[in-house]
Amino acid sequence: MDKISGDENNLLRENEPCCGIYCGANGRDRHMDEYNNEDNRGIDISNIYQKEQINDMGSATMQSARGAIHCLTIVGQVEGHQLLPENTKSTKYEHVMPMLAVIEESEEIEALLILLNTVGGDIEAGLGIAELISGMKKPTCSLVLGGGHSIGVPLAVAAKRSYIALSAAMTIHPVRLTGVVIGVPQTFNYFAKIQERIVRFVTSNSKIPAEVFLEYMMRTGEMANDVGSVIYGQEAVESGLIDALGGLSDALAYLHGEIEKKRDKMVVENKDAAATE
Repeated sequence: MDKISGDENNLLRENEPCCGIYCGANGRDRHMDEYNNEDNRGIDISNIYQKEQINDMGSATMQSARGAIHCLTIVGQVEGHQLLPENTKSTKYEHVMPMLAVIEESEEIEALLILLNTVGGDIEAGLGIAELISGMKKPTCSLVLGGGHSIGVPLAVAAKRSYIALSAAMTIHPVRLTGVVIGVPQTFNYFAKIQERIVRFVTSNSKIPAEVFLEYMMRTGEMANDVGSVIYGQEAVESGLIDALGGLSDALAYLHGEIEKKRDKMVVENKDAAATE
């Protein structure tokens, strides 16, 4: 994006793109005032957009000659239909879901990087986000840092390629329910159906066999006062749950490679189309 200069012809104009997925109509008017201000002339406005994205949405769009990648963070607790306390760090599904839809439709953004460090959270909200990610046609890559616990497991495997840091951990446990529980068979049948949805999603989006995943989920004696397992980077890869050990550079290298493949394919298709005309 061009820098703002003192020349009025180079100021942010009405027909220029603004912040893409971040900025709405009202935000654009505000940016028109800010960026055409004399104090902001000479500043790269793309850097200002990026800072505002990070502060407001925990995300940022990275642009280079190798491609435009949107970085989305899923941290803290995945918030569901009820608001969490203000002192709880959370990821709100009503923010993430429309953002994913806009990223998929954007002509500027070529790939999605998901950074995960979550303790889990609402099952249906987490599964909803995971389903959206798995249904995207653009290259997607997840990177588990710190922890990808509970509903973070489906979120991690939803991307087309998943990485986990060597020191990162993932907790796999049965479905839990807070609030009033009615002690009838129907309640336990409901639990079983929810659990089946999670197992089906995880096993269909990773290489881990269902029986191995269920064994991790129902293991006793490993977690204090709970049922389930905590697995770390190497074991997550060996079990087939995560594709590979790696870090940020590995995830970006994968996405850049996929972007390059797509660009090469488009060049070939354009040549073929031109040849047939």
